[in-house]
Amino acid sequence: MRVGMTLAYAAGGFRETVDRLVELEAAGLDAVGVAELYSFDAVSQLGYIAAKTSRLTIESGIVQIYTRTPALTAMTAAGLDYVSDGRFVLGMGASGPQVIEGFHGLKYDAPVGRTREIVEICRQVWRREKLEYSGKHYTVPLPPDQGTGLGKPLKLINHPVRDRIPVMLAALGPKNVELAAELAEVWEPIWFHPGKTQEVWGESLAAGKAKRDPALGELEVAVGVPFAIGPGAGKLREHVRPQLALYVGGMGSKDQNFYAKLAARYGFADEASEIQDLYLSGRKEEAAEKVPEELVHAVSLIGSEDEVAEQVRGFAAAGVTQLNIQPLDPDHESVTSSLETLKSLL
Repeated sequence: MRVGMTLAYAAGGFRETVDRLVELEAAGLDAVGVAELYSFDAVSQLGYIAAKTSRLTIESGIVQIYTRTPALTAMTAAGLDYVSDGRFVLGMGASGPQVIEGFHGLKYDAPVGRTREIVEICRQVWRREKLEYSGKHYTVPLPPDQGTGLGKPLKLINHPVRDRIPVMLAALGPKNVELAAELAEVWEPIWFHPGKTQEVWGESLAAGKAKRDPALGELEVAVGVPFAIGPGAGKLREHVRPQLALYVGGMGSKDQNFYAKLAARYGFADEASEIQDLYLSGRKEEAAEKVPEELVHAVSLIGSEDEVAEQVRGFAAAGVTQLNIQPLDPDHESVTSSLETLKSLL
Protein backbone atom coordinates (compact mmCIF):
# COMPACT_ATOMS: atom_id res chain seq x y z
CA MET A 1 0.00 0.00 0.00
CA ARG A 2 1.27 3.43 -1.00
CA VAL A 3 1.04 6.62 1.02
CA GLY A 4 0.20 9.95 -0.56
CA MET A 5 -1.09 13.30 0.62
CA THR A 6 -2.81 16.36 -0.76
CA LEU A 7 -0.74 19.52 -0.78
CA ALA A 8 -2.02 22.07 1.73
CA TYR A 9 -0.15 25.36 1.83
CA ALA A 10 -2.69 27.95 2.96
CA ALA A 11 -0.94 28.56 6.29
CA GLY A 12 2.67 28.08 5.25
CA GLY A 13 3.23 29.47 1.77
CA PHE A 14 3.51 27.42 -1.41
CA ARG A 15 7.30 27.32 -1.87
CA GLU A 16 7.92 26.56 1.79
CA THR A 17 5.38 23.74 1.66
CA VAL A 18 7.02 22.24 -1.42
CA ASP A 19 10.42 22.41 0.30
CA ARG A 20 8.93 20.37 3.14
CA LEU A 21 7.35 18.05 0.57
CA VAL A 22 10.84 17.25 -0.73
CA GLU A 23 11.79 16.18 2.80
CA LEU A 24 8.67 14.02 3.02
CA GLU A 25 9.63 12.40 -0.28
CA ALA A 26 12.92 11.41 1.33
CA ALA A 27 11.00 10.07 4.35
CA GLY A 28 8.97 7.70 2.17
CA LEU A 29 5.98 9.63 0.82
CA ASP A 30 4.91 8.04 -2.47
CA ALA A 31 2.51 10.53 -4.04
CA VAL A 32 1.19 14.07 -3.81
CA GLY A 33 -2.04 15.47 -5.16
CA VAL A 34 -3.10 19.03 -5.85
CA ALA A 35 -6.76 19.97 -5.67
CA GLU A 36 -8.37 22.59 -7.87
CA LEU A 37 -11.92 23.30 -6.66
CA TYR A 38 -12.42 27.02 -7.37
CA SER A 39 -9.00 28.09 -6.10
CA PHE A 40 -5.72 28.35 -8.04
CA ASP A 41 -5.44 25.94 -10.94
CA ALA A 42 -3.75 22.64 -10.16
CA VAL A 43 -1.62 22.45 -13.29
CA SER A 44 0.81 25.29 -12.57
CA GLN A 45 1.42 23.97 -9.06
CA LEU A 46 1.99 20.41 -10.27
CA GLY A 47 4.58 21.64 -12.77
CA TYR A 48 6.50 23.36 -9.97
CA ILE A 49 6.32 20.23 -7.81
CA ALA A 50 7.53 18.09 -10.70
CA ALA A 51 10.64 20.26 -10.97
CA LYS A 52 11.39 20.05 -7.24
CA THR A 53 10.88 16.30 -6.73
CA SER A 54 12.39 13.20 -8.29
CA ARG A 55 10.38 10.17 -7.21
CA LEU A 56 6.91 11.28 -6.11
CA THR A 57 3.91 10.44 -8.23
CA ILE A 58 2.14 13.75 -8.89
CA GLU A 59 -1.63 13.71 -9.21
CA SER A 60 -4.31 16.19 -10.14
CA GLY A 61 -6.67 15.59 -7.29
CA ILE A 62 -8.92 16.55 -9.05
CA VAL A 63 -9.47 18.65 -12.16
CA GLN A 64 -13.11 18.86 -13.18
CA ILE A 65 -14.23 17.78 -16.63
CA TYR A 66 -16.28 20.71 -17.90
CA THR A 67 -14.00 23.69 -18.45
CA ARG A 68 -11.16 22.17 -20.50
CA THR A 69 -11.80 20.60 -23.89
CA PRO A 70 -10.99 16.88 -24.01
CA ALA A 71 -7.98 17.55 -26.23
CA LEU A 72 -6.65 20.24 -23.89
CA THR A 73 -7.06 17.86 -20.97
CA ALA A 74 -5.00 15.29 -22.91
CA MET A 75 -2.35 17.87 -23.85
CA THR A 76 -2.09 19.09 -20.25
CA ALA A 77 -1.70 15.55 -18.91
CA ALA A 78 0.94 14.74 -21.53
CA GLY A 79 2.80 17.94 -20.64
CA LEU A 80 2.81 17.18 -16.92
CA ASP A 81 3.89 13.61 -17.61
CA TYR A 82 6.72 15.01 -19.73
CA VAL A 83 8.08 17.48 -17.18
CA SER A 84 7.83 14.85 -14.42
CA ASP A 85 9.53 12.07 -16.43
CA GLY A 86 6.44 9.89 -16.43
CA ARG A 87 5.22 10.47 -12.86
CA PHE A 88 1.81 12.05 -13.52
CA VAL A 89 -1.66 10.66 -12.80
CA LEU A 90 -4.61 12.47 -14.38
CA GLY A 91 -7.24 12.76 -11.65
CA MET A 92 -10.59 13.95 -12.99
CA GLY A 93 -14.09 14.34 -11.63
CA ALA A 94 -17.42 15.95 -12.36
CA SER A 95 -17.37 18.37 -9.40
CA GLY A 96 -20.93 19.64 -8.84
CA PRO A 97 -23.49 22.19 -10.02
CA GLN A 98 -22.47 24.78 -7.41
CA VAL A 99 -18.98 25.05 -8.91
CA ILE A 100 -19.67 24.34 -12.58
CA GLU A 101 -22.71 26.56 -12.94
CA GLY A 102 -22.01 28.98 -10.09
CA PHE A 103 -18.33 29.71 -10.77
CA HIS A 104 -17.76 28.71 -14.39
CA GLY A 105 -21.17 29.54 -15.85
CA LEU A 106 -21.47 26.21 -17.64
CA LYS A 107 -24.34 23.76 -17.60
CA TYR A 108 -23.80 20.76 -15.35
CA ASP A 109 -25.05 17.85 -17.40
CA ALA A 110 -24.29 14.24 -18.34
CA PRO A 111 -21.28 13.75 -16.02
CA VAL A 112 -21.01 10.00 -16.71
CA GLY A 113 -21.31 10.31 -20.48
CA ARG A 114 -18.91 13.22 -20.70
CA THR A 115 -16.33 11.47 -18.53
CA ARG A 116 -16.36 8.39 -20.73
CA GLU A 117 -15.86 10.41 -23.90
CA ILE A 118 -13.10 12.54 -22.40
CA VAL A 119 -11.14 9.47 -21.29
CA GLU A 120 -11.52 7.88 -24.73
CA ILE A 121 -10.38 11.07 -26.48
CA CYS A 122 -7.41 11.49 -24.11
CA ARG A 123 -6.19 7.99 -24.88
CA GLN A 124 -6.45 8.64 -28.62
CA VAL A 125 -4.35 11.79 -28.22
CA TRP A 126 -1.72 10.02 -26.10
CA ARG A 127 -1.43 7.27 -28.75
CA ARG A 128 -0.77 10.05 -31.28
CA GLU A 129 -3.65 8.99 -33.46
CA LYS A 130 -5.25 11.54 -35.75
CA LEU A 131 -8.05 12.74 -33.54
CA GLU A 132 -11.41 11.79 -34.97
CA TYR A 133 -14.21 11.26 -32.51
CA SER A 134 -17.96 11.31 -32.83
CA GLY A 135 -19.79 11.06 -29.52
CA LYS A 136 -22.97 12.31 -27.96
CA HIS A 137 -21.18 15.15 -26.18
CA TYR A 138 -18.00 15.77 -28.18
CA THR A 139 -17.34 15.67 -31.91
CA VAL A 140 -13.82 16.26 -33.19
CA PRO A 141 -13.11 17.79 -35.69
CA LEU A 142 -16.03 20.18 -35.45
CA PRO A 143 -18.55 19.39 -38.23
CA PRO A 144 -18.49 21.90 -41.12
CA ASP A 145 -22.06 23.01 -40.45
CA GLN A 146 -21.05 24.07 -36.93
CA GLY A 147 -17.98 26.10 -37.83
CA THR A 148 -15.88 27.30 -40.75
CA GLY A 149 -15.46 23.85 -42.26
CA LEU A 150 -11.67 24.20 -42.09
CA GLY A 151 -11.11 21.81 -39.19
CA LYS A 152 -9.22 18.62 -39.97
CA PRO A 153 -8.02 15.65 -37.93
CA LEU A 154 -4.73 16.38 -36.16
CA LYS A 155 -2.45 14.38 -33.94
CA LEU A 156 -0.32 15.52 -31.03
CA ILE A 157 2.95 17.01 -32.30
CA ASN A 158 5.06 15.74 -29.40
CA HIS A 159 5.73 12.12 -28.54
CA PRO A 160 4.35 11.58 -25.02
CA VAL A 161 6.50 9.88 -22.41
CA ARG A 162 3.73 7.28 -22.09
CA ASP A 163 0.97 6.43 -24.52
CA ARG A 164 -1.35 5.62 -21.61
CA ILE A 165 -1.15 8.03 -18.72
CA PRO A 166 -2.99 6.63 -15.68
CA VAL A 167 -6.47 8.04 -15.22
CA MET A 168 -7.93 8.45 -11.75
CA LEU A 169 -11.66 9.10 -11.55
CA ALA A 170 -13.23 10.64 -8.47
CA ALA A 171 -16.62 8.98 -8.19
CA LEU A 172 -19.35 8.44 -5.58
CA GLY A 173 -22.62 7.71 -7.38
CA PRO A 174 -23.40 4.17 -8.61
CA LYS A 175 -23.03 4.94 -12.33
CA ASN A 176 -19.87 7.00 -11.84
CA VAL A 177 -18.29 4.24 -9.73
CA GLU A 178 -19.23 1.65 -12.35
CA LEU A 179 -17.57 3.82 -15.01
CA ALA A 180 -14.41 4.19 -12.91
CA ALA A 181 -14.21 0.42 -12.41
CA GLU A 182 -14.58 -0.11 -16.14
CA LEU A 183 -12.43 2.65 -17.57
CA ALA A 184 -9.88 4.05 -15.08
CA GLU A 185 -6.63 2.86 -13.63
CA VAL A 186 -7.53 4.37 -10.25
CA TRP A 187 -10.82 5.01 -8.45
CA GLU A 188 -10.85 7.83 -5.89
CA PRO A 189 -13.86 7.91 -3.55
CA ILE A 190 -14.14 10.48 -0.78
CA TRP A 191 -15.02 9.71 2.86
CA PHE A 192 -14.47 6.01 2.20
CA HIS A 193 -16.01 3.64 4.77
CA PRO A 194 -14.13 0.32 4.36
CA GLY A 195 -16.74 -1.62 6.29
CA LYS A 196 -19.47 -0.57 3.84
CA THR A 197 -17.60 -1.16 0.58
CA GLN A 198 -19.56 -4.16 -0.62
CA GLU A 199 -22.88 -2.89 0.66
CA VAL A 200 -22.59 0.54 -0.94
CA TRP A 201 -20.38 0.02 -4.00
CA GLY A 202 -20.09 -3.73 -4.53
CA GLU A 203 -22.68 -3.97 -7.28
CA SER A 204 -21.29 -0.97 -9.19
CA LEU A 205 -17.69 -2.17 -8.89
CA ALA A 206 -18.62 -5.65 -10.09
CA ALA A 207 -20.57 -4.31 -13.06
CA GLY A 208 -17.71 -2.04 -14.11
CA LYS A 209 -15.01 -4.66 -13.68
CA ALA A 210 -17.01 -7.10 -15.83
CA LYS A 211 -16.51 -4.69 -18.77
CA ARG A 212 -12.94 -3.75 -17.90
CA ASP A 213 -10.16 -4.09 -20.50
CA PRO A 214 -7.60 -6.51 -18.99
CA ALA A 215 -4.84 -4.26 -20.36
CA LEU A 216 -5.77 -1.71 -17.68
CA GLY A 217 -4.69 -4.09 -14.93
CA GLU A 218 -6.36 -4.33 -11.54
CA LEU A 219 -8.34 -1.30 -10.38
CA GLU A 220 -6.40 0.68 -7.81
CA VAL A 221 -8.24 2.55 -5.06
CA ALA A 222 -6.92 5.79 -3.54
CA VAL A 223 -8.69 7.26 -0.51
CA GLY A 224 -8.11 10.35 1.60
CA VAL A 225 -7.97 9.85 5.36
CA PRO A 226 -7.66 12.37 8.19
CA PHE A 227 -4.51 11.15 9.92
CA ALA A 228 -2.89 11.22 13.37
CA ILE A 229 -0.91 8.49 15.08
CA GLY A 230 0.56 8.09 18.54
CA PRO A 231 -0.38 8.51 22.21
CA GLY A 232 -3.30 10.89 22.61
CA ALA A 233 -4.03 11.05 18.89
CA GLY A 234 -7.62 9.95 19.45
CA LYS A 235 -8.63 13.39 20.71
CA LEU A 236 -7.89 14.78 17.25
CA ARG A 237 -10.92 12.98 15.85
CA GLU A 238 -12.87 16.05 16.94
CA HIS A 239 -11.13 17.96 14.14
CA VAL A 240 -12.76 15.64 11.59
CA ARG A 241 -16.32 16.50 12.60
CA PRO A 242 -16.32 20.03 11.11
CA GLN A 243 -14.90 18.65 7.84
CA LEU A 244 -17.61 16.03 7.57
CA ALA A 245 -20.27 18.55 8.55
CA LEU A 246 -19.08 20.87 5.78
CA TYR A 247 -19.42 18.18 3.12
CA VAL A 248 -22.60 16.52 4.38
CA GLY A 249 -24.24 19.77 5.37
CA GLY A 250 -22.90 22.47 3.10
CA MET A 251 -21.63 21.04 -0.18
CA GLY A 252 -24.81 21.48 -2.16
CA SER A 253 -28.46 22.15 -1.55
CA LYS A 254 -30.85 20.21 0.65
CA ASP A 255 -31.98 18.14 -2.34
CA GLN A 256 -28.68 17.91 -4.24
CA ASN A 257 -25.76 16.98 -2.05
CA PHE A 258 -23.68 13.96 -3.08
CA TYR A 259 -22.04 13.64 0.34
CA ALA A 260 -25.31 13.69 2.28
CA LYS A 261 -26.55 10.94 -0.02
CA LEU A 262 -23.36 8.97 0.66
CA ALA A 263 -23.82 9.32 4.42
CA ALA A 264 -27.36 8.05 4.00
CA ARG A 265 -26.11 5.03 2.05
CA TYR A 266 -23.71 4.35 4.92
CA GLY A 267 -26.74 4.11 7.21
CA PHE A 268 -26.84 7.65 8.59
CA ALA A 269 -29.81 9.09 6.71
CA ASP A 270 -31.46 10.73 9.72
CA GLU A 271 -28.17 12.17 10.95
CA ALA A 272 -27.33 13.50 7.47
CA SER A 273 -30.69 15.24 7.21
CA GLU A 274 -30.25 16.85 10.63
CA ILE A 275 -26.68 17.93 9.81
CA GLN A 276 -27.92 19.55 6.60
CA ASP A 277 -30.73 21.41 8.35
CA LEU A 278 -28.35 22.77 10.96
CA TYR A 279 -25.56 23.64 8.56
CA LEU A 280 -27.76 25.35 5.98
CA SER A 281 -29.35 27.44 8.73
CA GLY A 282 -25.90 28.67 9.78
CA ARG A 283 -25.57 26.53 12.91
CA LYS A 284 -22.31 24.94 11.83
CA GLU A 285 -20.97 24.01 15.27
CA GLU A 286 -24.18 22.22 16.15
CA ALA A 287 -24.04 20.43 12.79
CA ALA A 288 -20.53 19.20 13.58
CA GLU A 289 -21.67 17.88 16.94
CA LYS A 290 -24.24 15.70 15.18
CA VAL A 291 -21.67 13.86 13.04
CA PRO A 292 -21.75 10.24 14.30
CA GLU A 293 -18.63 8.98 16.07
CA GLU A 294 -18.89 5.73 14.11
CA LEU A 295 -18.59 7.64 10.83
CA VAL A 296 -15.66 9.73 12.05
CA HIS A 297 -13.79 6.60 13.14
CA ALA A 298 -14.55 4.67 9.94
CA VAL A 299 -13.28 7.25 7.45
CA SER A 300 -10.16 8.26 9.43
CA LEU A 301 -6.77 6.88 10.34
CA ILE A 302 -6.40 8.13 13.89
CA GLY A 303 -5.16 6.48 17.07
CA SER A 304 -2.28 4.58 18.64
CA GLU A 305 0.06 2.52 16.47
CA ASP A 306 -1.95 -0.62 17.21
CA GLU A 307 -5.24 1.10 16.43
CA VAL A 308 -3.94 2.55 13.18
CA ALA A 309 -2.45 -0.81 12.16
CA GLU A 310 -5.89 -2.39 12.60
CA GLN A 311 -7.52 0.38 10.60
CA VAL A 312 -4.96 -0.04 7.83
CA ARG A 313 -5.80 -3.74 7.64
CA GLY A 314 -9.45 -2.78 7.21
CA PHE A 315 -8.67 -0.43 4.34
CA ALA A 316 -6.46 -3.07 2.69
CA ALA A 317 -9.19 -5.70 3.00
CA ALA A 318 -11.57 -3.29 1.25
CA GLY A 319 -9.19 -3.03 -1.72
CA VAL A 320 -7.49 0.27 -0.94
CA THR A 321 -4.06 0.55 -2.57
CA GLN A 322 -3.17 4.14 -1.63
CA LEU A 323 -3.88 6.08 1.55
CA ASN A 324 -3.75 9.84 1.03
CA ILE A 325 -3.10 11.13 4.52
CA GLN A 326 -4.47 14.46 5.75
CA PRO A 327 -2.32 15.18 8.83
CA LEU A 328 -4.31 16.74 11.66
CA ASP A 329 -1.14 17.96 13.39
CA PRO A 330 0.40 20.44 10.91
CA ASP A 331 3.83 20.56 12.59
CA HIS A 332 6.32 19.43 9.96
CA GLU A 333 8.44 17.32 12.29
CA SER A 334 5.30 15.61 13.56
CA VAL A 335 4.09 14.92 10.02
CA THR A 336 7.46 13.45 9.06
CA SER A 337 7.63 11.26 12.15
CA SER A 338 4.03 10.09 11.72
CA LEU A 339 4.65 9.28 8.06
CA GLU A 340 7.68 7.18 8.95
CA THR A 341 5.65 5.34 11.59
CA LEU A 342 2.82 4.66 9.15
CA LYS A 343 5.23 3.39 6.50
CA SER A 344 6.67 0.97 9.07
CA LEU A 345 3.18 -0.45 9.66
CA LEU A 346 2.39 -1.10 6.02
